[in-house]
Amino acid sequence: MSDLVCDISLNTKLTPEQREKYQNGKEIQELLRTARTIAIVGLSTEKTKASNMVGSYLKDRGFTIVPVHPKADEILGEKAYPNLDSIPFPVDIVDIFRPANEVPAIVDEAIKIGAKAIWMQLRIINFGAAEAARAAGLVAVVDKCIKMEHGRYGGMLHWAGMNTEVISAQRRKM
Repeated sequence: MSDLVCDISLNTKLTPEQREKYQNGKEIQELLRTARTIAIVGLSTEKTKASNMVGSYLKDRGFTIVPVHPKADEILGEKAYPNLDSIPFPVDIVDIFRPANEVPAIVDEAIKIGAKAIWMQLRIINFGAAEAARAAGLVAVVDKCIKMEHGRYGGMLHWAGMNTEVISAQRRKM
């Protein structure tokens, strides 16, 4: 990944101050550069759901994904766990695909297991939970898609037709 950082606010409801705090590009790049294990809370068994697509993408990019789903035994070929507390190994990022009102309990579990960061996907906003995570020493990302951010900083979304605002001198291969 490059060291390039740019601001893409998309249609976020966050203020500029909140974006700086919870969508900090340098912090996000560091997380994506150092994380290896990502627990995905709410990873769906349905291939057409966003969480499943994100999990598949992250797995294809070399991350160890850990499905957290109370009713599934396996998702995307990986053993699923009913909650974060039942995962028997360290987790770097807890990626959250659950409604905002469920986030505080998930953050409490993330703190308990010693995760390094919590990541609330697009349109999932709970500032109280984000502050609790930060107070416990975790990085808190709010209202961002981990797949889009990884692709953007890795330069991989441009070829899919999305304007990532990452500038490249690389000529497109035909």
